[in-house]
Amino acid sequence: MKIAFIHYHLKTGGVTTVLKRQVEAIHGTFDTLVLTGDRAAAELPCQVVEIHELGYDQPGVSPPAADVVAERVLEALNEKWPDGCDVLHVHNPTLAKNRQFLQIIKRLQQAGVNLFLQIHDFAEDGRPDLYFKEDYPTDCHYGVINARDADILIRAGLDRAGLHHIPNAVEGLAGKEGRCPKAQILYPVRAIRRKNLGEAILLSMFFKNQQRLAVTQPPNSPADASSYRDWIDWVRKNNLNVDFEVGKNTDFSTLVENSESMVTTSISEGFGLTFLEPWTAGKLLWGRRLGEIVSDFEKNGIKLDFLYDSLNVPLTWIDADAFSRDWLCAVFGAGERYGHIVADDQAKRALACLIRDEIIDFGLLSEKFQRQVLARLATDPLSKLELVRLNPWLSHPGEVADMSAIIENNRRAILQNYGTPQYRHRLLAIYDQVVNHPVFHRIDKGALRDVFFNLDRFSLLKWGAYEG
Repeated sequence: MKIAFIHYHLKTGGVTTVLKRQVEAIHGTFDTLVLTGDRAAAELPCQVVEIHELGYDQPGVSPPAADVVAERVLEALNEKWPDGCDVLHVHNPTLAKNRQFLQIIKRLQQAGVNLFLQIHDFAEDGRPDLYFKEDYPTDCHYGVINARDADILIRAGLDRAGLHHIPNAVEGLAGKEGRCPKAQILYPVRAIRRKNLGEAILLSMFFKNQQRLAVTQPPNSPADASSYRDWIDWVRKNNLNVDFEVGKNTDFSTLVENSESMVTTSISEGFGLTFLEPWTAGKLLWGRRLGEIVSDFEKNGIKLDFLYDSLNVPLTWIDADAFSRDWLCAVFGAGERYGHIVADDQAKRALACLIRDEIIDFGLLSEKFQRQVLARLATDPLSKLELVRLNPWLSHPGEVADMSAIIENNRRAILQNYGTPQYRHRLLAIYDQVVNHPVFHRIDKGALRDVFFNLDRFSLLKWGAYEG
């Protein structure tokens, strides 16, 4: 079978890592080709063809027509395989990082190319700047990386026969179980706003024995850079035990080796690799639990029930009136951008539920309000006792009973369910379906948007603009 892959770029990142593992998983069994807008420095065991017009839109640059780009793709495919490829596996096609991308894909489909469209991230999930106004491709096979997304797309109109759950492969990390003399807690993250860096900093204020929080990488996007720089300044001014960009000059395996445990405070994930990889290195993973993501893992025997679902803080610790105004403004602004009508009373009822009993989840706050909470903790010793009362696990952060048994259980379950052999088997089965079983369905974009527009977990970190 002949399989071609397309992604906007091959720069270091989550989707590029997934694509590389897919190529490696089927290499030697299928003939493969990768098409990309920017090959960067990626090393792959197959031919890579760079077609710049498949990359991200460039300010001030007018790309050629979609028909022209589609023809270049077809030429590359025909040069590799004169009789055509069997499957064109496209990554993240529903994000408008290239405004012509959907039109290009549709032209390829019209030319007879079998499409498999794998969605890692949804524009409808708090990414209005990446939202396509036009319909997504119809009558082709789609893939998602978690059961939640599969359920959402079925509710939005896709047929189960043409929708495939393909969880990411997990490669084991190097490391050893046990306490480390450096007492470092590692947050393996590129610090975009959704990773909730303020909460990780809060946790560091409860660490024992002079432990330090180590954040691995800075964000890439300008939209996240301002928030990140302000957190660095705030931490330095308050002399907290936090180190930034530790992954810039130190190999990741060394960072893992030198860490006592790893933590996550993210409020939004696609696959959730962070919930899996630490265990393969013999390290405890603790922090915020994302139920709709980790439920997939827990069904496969991975124990994560000791993670916390929320970090409750007193509403009186922030400017509650300002938060309510900002939250409602973000709700109505996002609704307008997506064409989703939100009634005033509906929004106010949802807000009342979020602040019931005069507490609020720290992960719903924007950085401005998070810093109000942290400032109180930094200046009032009694406030720490109050926060422990609301969140008892803060009295022993990163400590879990039967840790060695949990680590071994999770390591085995992860390698058994998410290893490369299982991944390869899933890919082969999907490609067979794409080639031999045509489907006829479409995504109702309105229904898709409405599912993601959930006011019960509407966080300003995700939906609101940054205010320094």
